[in-house]
Amino acid sequence: MKIDNILVTGGTGFFGNHFVHYIINKHPRIKRLVIFSRDENKQYEMMRLFPVKKYPFMRYFIGDIRDKNRLLRALNGIDIVVHAAALKHVPSAEYNPTEYIKTNIYGAQNLIEACLDSNVKKVIALSTDKASSPINLYGATKLCSDKLFIAANQLTGSNKLSFSIVRYGNVMGSRGSVIPFFIDQSNKGILTITDKRMTRFNITINDAIELVMHAINDSYGGEIYIPKIPSYNIMDLAEAISPKSKKKFIGIRPGEKLHEEMISINDSANTFDFKKYYKIINDPNHKIYTQKKKSKKVADNFSYSSGTNKFFLSINELRKLIKENIN
Repeated sequence: MKIDNILVTGGTGFFGNHFVHYIINKHPRIKRLVIFSRDENKQYEMMRLFPVKKYPFMRYFIGDIRDKNRLLRALNGIDIVVHAAALKHVPSAEYNPTEYIKTNIYGAQNLIEACLDSNVKKVIALSTDKASSPINLYGATKLCSDKLFIAANQLTGSNKLSFSIVRYGNVMGSRGSVIPFFIDQSNKGILTITDKRMTRFNITINDAIELVMHAINDSYGGEIYIPKIPSYNIMDLAEAISPKSKKKFIGIRPGEKLHEEMISINDSANTFDFKKYYKIINDPNHKIYTQKKKSKKVADNFSYSSGTNKFFLSINELRKLIKENIN
């Protein structure tokens, strides 16, 4: 698909900043890249990095996805939407559930309705491994958001508009994630670990962006794209970051899992293997779809969990990735 006019919700976040770098390097002839976010300070900092005078395709909209009218104004002339805006912190969601519902669910619905009322052609919504079999409020809101975007494909009518999802695990170095948290703690000589058995998926921000761009070019609507990525054990990560630090075990926090999953057994009936990634295809005509795209259906008892993943990062591999991806 031609990359001409893109809007990124939550555009001043970790993903948004790296996405702008990517677009500038890979698509320098883009007509318009709209950054939509509610944080004026982050927008100011981004404007200093990417001033409109130097990058005339850049546009900055202060707005909240809770405000449908503001979304409608920002979507004027937009072809592609990448939806990255969300409240994301698991413990915070447990104590502030209504705020997460307003942003992650009602905000998603506002965006869907605004896109249906605009000339948008494609929406790619970013999801999380916590949306699969959720046990915490954040994961539950993202599962609901995913369902809303998938169902929106039934509302497009004659509009040439599709909604698809990209779901991945922890982005290495993202704000509030464990790696920068451990690096900060290592300066004090002690790392707080919830449970030594804990595992997590790991993806670099560059790989996450590449998957989003692939979804923009590949999607028909209704798919959930899931990358094949490695896992790590929390103790290996601690050793990779600070082997000399003391390890203090504090117990699992509210809403936290020992292992994350991106595909549950219940999703296996609609999951297909596309070599480099999986797709959950929520379409009764998926046989026609998969005939056009070479793929193989997974086994009926298949699940994709960080704890049973075939690929685990070693301590040395983690150190190398941290050195390459963490500033």
